[in-house]
Amino acid sequence: MAPILEIKNIETYYDLIYAIRGASLIVEQGSITAILGNNGAGKSTILKTVMGLIEDQPDKGSIEFLGERIDGLDTEKIVRKGLIYVPEGREVFNELTVDENLLMGAYTRNDRKGMAQDFERVYAYFPVLAQRKKQWAGTLSGGEQQMLAIGRALMGRPKLLLLDEPSLGLSPILVQEIFKIISAIKEEGVTIVLVEQNAKKALAISDFALILENGRFVMAGPSAKLALDKDVQEFYMGARSEESAKGYQRWKRKKRWR
Repeated sequence: MAPILEIKNIETYYDLIYAIRGASLIVEQGSITAILGNNGAGKSTILKTVMGLIEDQPDKGSIEFLGERIDGLDTEKIVRKGLIYVPEGREVFNELTVDENLLMGAYTRNDRKGMAQDFERVYAYFPVLAQRKKQWAGTLSGGEQQMLAIGRALMGRPKLLLLDEPSLGLSPILVQEIFKIISAIKEEGVTIVLVEQNAKKALAISDFALILENGRFVMAGPSAKLALDKDVQEFYMGARSEESAKGYQRWKRKKRWR
């Protein structure tokens, strides 16, 4: 089966800052692919480049979605093809109700029956939102806003869902709930690219993972394999000592790829 998304050697700049340095990525249909890395590594930039949210980007390389080049397309055209992005920080419409936010997610659709079914689907995933249908989104808790942002994306019936730090700022209980829902969405056949700093959780639910450092992918492989790697465990899945931090810098310089 052909990959749903293929990124080939893209380079992205913010003004004069070299943010993504020749990154390549293949996402298989029906999978969860995790992109891991520290703050500033370029994880969000990868997703924004795919979605056409960075002007005149990528500067080099190509992006194919379902075998069709999408680099250079307007974001709206990309969304209409079935590629939907949930940004870091939720970005819900604070002055609209929960219902109205979900309706905004379906702006490319006109199938009323299907939309009604998807409203019920979202509320089945997130029962707390069903209790707050007429509540302003700006009055929801952080966890509820994250649920709403994911629910709004689902209303667009994505073929590929890009999730940017969905667990950021949430309590451990809510983090657990969000990751359960991400797994359930995958089981429905939605392909997912997950950008996440919680490496342990991301590796537990994903099929394949890549580690990004300074705009380059330095390690990649099946998630189960990476979760057992001592370097990944030490540098991404737990606290490290001053000595191990020095080792981390040496490891980064090796630019390993598996």
